[in-house]
Amino acid sequence: MPSERRLRIKTLVMVLAMVVCANAGDLTLKRGMSQNGAVVLTAAGLAHAFRLTVTNGTIWMGIFFLTGFMVSYMTVLSWADYSYVMPAGAFGYALLTLLAVIFLHESVSPRRWVGVILICIGVMLVGQTKPRTTELASEAVA
Repeated sequence: MPSERRLRIKTLVMVLAMVVCANAGDLTLKRGMSQNGAVVLTAAGLAHAFRLTVTNGTIWMGIFFLTGFMVSYMTVLSWADYSYVMPAGAFGYALLTLLAVIFLHESVSPRRWVGVILICIGVMLVGQTKPRTTELASEAVA
Protein backbone atom coordinates (compact mmCIF):
# COMPACT_ATOMS: atom_id res chain seq x y z
CA MET A 1 0.00 0.00 0.00
CA PRO A 2 1.71 3.18 -1.12
CA SER A 3 -0.65 5.43 0.90
CA GLU A 4 0.19 3.61 4.16
CA ARG A 5 3.91 3.93 3.42
CA ARG A 6 3.48 7.64 2.62
CA LEU A 7 1.54 8.13 5.86
CA ARG A 8 4.27 6.39 7.86
CA ILE A 9 7.02 8.50 6.28
CA LYS A 10 5.27 11.85 6.70
CA THR A 11 4.31 10.93 10.28
CA LEU A 12 7.88 10.03 11.17
CA VAL A 13 9.15 13.27 9.60
CA MET A 14 6.68 15.32 11.65
CA VAL A 15 7.47 13.39 14.84
CA LEU A 16 11.15 14.11 14.19
CA ALA A 17 10.28 17.82 13.75
CA MET A 18 8.38 17.64 17.06
CA VAL A 19 11.36 16.09 18.83
CA VAL A 20 13.90 18.54 17.40
CA CYS A 21 11.77 21.61 18.12
CA ALA A 22 10.79 20.46 21.62
CA ASN A 23 14.37 19.63 22.59
CA ALA A 24 15.82 22.83 21.15
CA GLY A 25 13.08 24.84 22.86
CA ASP A 26 13.50 23.14 26.22
CA LEU A 27 17.29 23.51 26.18
CA THR A 28 17.21 27.17 25.20
CA LEU A 29 14.55 27.96 27.80
CA LYS A 30 16.67 26.25 30.45
CA ARG A 31 19.75 28.16 29.35
CA GLY A 32 17.85 31.45 29.28
CA MET A 33 16.37 30.95 32.72
CA SER A 34 19.81 30.00 34.05
CA GLN A 35 21.10 33.29 32.63
CA ASN A 36 18.31 35.13 34.49
CA GLY A 37 19.04 33.45 37.82
CA ALA A 38 16.68 32.12 40.46
CA VAL A 39 13.18 33.56 40.62
CA VAL A 40 12.27 35.05 44.01
CA LEU A 41 8.61 34.43 44.86
CA THR A 42 7.71 37.93 45.98
CA ALA A 43 5.92 40.66 44.02
CA ALA A 44 9.17 42.53 43.40
CA GLY A 45 11.05 39.32 42.60
CA LEU A 46 8.41 38.17 40.11
CA ALA A 47 8.35 41.59 38.45
CA HIS A 48 12.15 41.52 38.16
CA ALA A 49 12.09 37.96 36.75
CA PHE A 50 9.40 38.99 34.25
CA ARG A 51 11.48 41.92 33.01
CA LEU A 52 14.57 39.72 32.65
CA THR A 53 12.56 37.02 30.89
CA VAL A 54 10.91 39.19 28.24
CA THR A 55 14.22 40.86 27.37
CA ASN A 56 16.23 37.61 27.11
CA GLY A 57 16.86 36.57 23.49
CA THR A 58 17.65 32.99 24.49
CA ILE A 59 14.21 32.62 26.02
CA TRP A 60 12.57 34.04 22.89
CA MET A 61 14.50 31.51 20.82
CA GLY A 62 13.13 28.78 23.08
CA ILE A 63 9.61 30.11 22.60
CA PHE A 64 10.16 30.09 18.82
CA PHE A 65 11.23 26.44 18.88
CA LEU A 66 8.36 25.45 21.16
CA THR A 67 5.96 27.14 18.74
CA GLY A 68 7.48 24.96 16.00
CA PHE A 69 6.86 21.96 18.22
CA MET A 70 3.21 22.92 18.69
CA VAL A 71 2.64 23.43 14.96
CA SER A 72 4.23 20.09 14.04
CA TYR A 73 2.37 18.36 16.89
CA MET A 74 -1.02 19.70 15.80
CA THR A 75 -0.26 18.82 12.18
CA VAL A 76 0.70 15.22 12.85
CA LEU A 77 -2.29 14.74 15.15
CA SER A 78 -4.54 15.71 12.25
CA TRP A 79 -3.66 12.48 10.43
CA ALA A 80 -2.10 10.02 12.89
CA ASP A 81 -3.41 8.38 16.06
CA TYR A 82 -2.63 10.04 19.38
CA SER A 83 -1.69 6.61 20.72
CA TYR A 84 1.05 6.50 18.05
CA VAL A 85 2.26 10.11 18.12
CA MET A 86 2.77 10.49 21.87
CA PRO A 87 4.82 7.32 22.44
CA ALA A 88 6.84 7.92 19.26
CA GLY A 89 7.49 11.49 20.39
CA ALA A 90 8.71 10.18 23.75
CA PHE A 91 12.03 9.53 22.03
CA GLY A 92 12.55 13.24 22.64
CA TYR A 93 12.82 12.58 26.38
CA ALA A 94 15.69 10.20 25.76
CA LEU A 95 17.40 12.65 23.42
CA LEU A 96 16.83 15.51 25.84
CA THR A 97 18.61 13.59 28.60
CA LEU A 98 21.64 13.13 26.37
CA LEU A 99 21.59 16.78 25.29
CA ALA A 100 21.30 17.93 28.93
CA VAL A 101 24.48 16.02 29.71
CA ILE A 102 26.32 17.46 26.71
CA PHE A 103 25.13 21.08 26.70
CA LEU A 104 23.99 21.76 30.26
CA HIS A 105 26.63 19.55 31.93
CA GLU A 106 24.03 17.78 34.05
CA SER A 107 24.83 14.57 35.85
CA VAL A 108 22.57 11.61 35.00
CA SER A 109 22.45 8.59 37.28
CA PRO A 110 22.67 5.01 35.97
CA ARG A 111 19.05 4.43 37.05
CA ARG A 112 17.93 7.34 34.87
CA TRP A 113 19.89 5.93 31.91
CA VAL A 114 18.07 2.62 32.37
CA GLY A 115 14.80 4.56 32.15
CA VAL A 116 16.02 6.24 28.96
CA ILE A 117 16.82 2.83 27.45
CA LEU A 118 13.34 1.58 28.35
CA ILE A 119 11.80 4.62 26.66
CA CYS A 120 13.82 3.89 23.52
CA ILE A 121 12.64 0.28 23.49
CA GLY A 122 9.04 1.47 23.82
CA VAL A 123 9.50 3.93 20.95
CA MET A 124 10.88 1.13 18.76
CA LEU A 125 7.87 -1.06 19.55
CA VAL A 126 5.37 1.71 18.81
CA GLY A 127 7.24 2.61 15.62
CA GLN A 128 6.49 -0.84 14.24
CA THR A 129 2.72 -0.26 14.39
CA LYS A 130 0.48 1.62 11.97
CA PRO A 131 0.35 5.39 12.53
CA ARG A 132 -3.42 5.47 11.99
CA THR A 133 -5.96 2.83 12.94
CA THR A 134 -9.03 5.03 12.64
CA GLU A 135 -10.78 6.67 9.74
CA LEU A 136 -10.35 10.42 9.30
CA ALA A 137 -13.54 12.49 9.35
CA SER A 138 -12.87 13.69 5.78
CA GLU A 139 -12.62 10.08 4.57
CA ALA A 140 -15.83 9.03 6.36
CA VAL A 141 -17.82 11.69 4.49
CA ALA A 142 -16.50 10.63 1.07
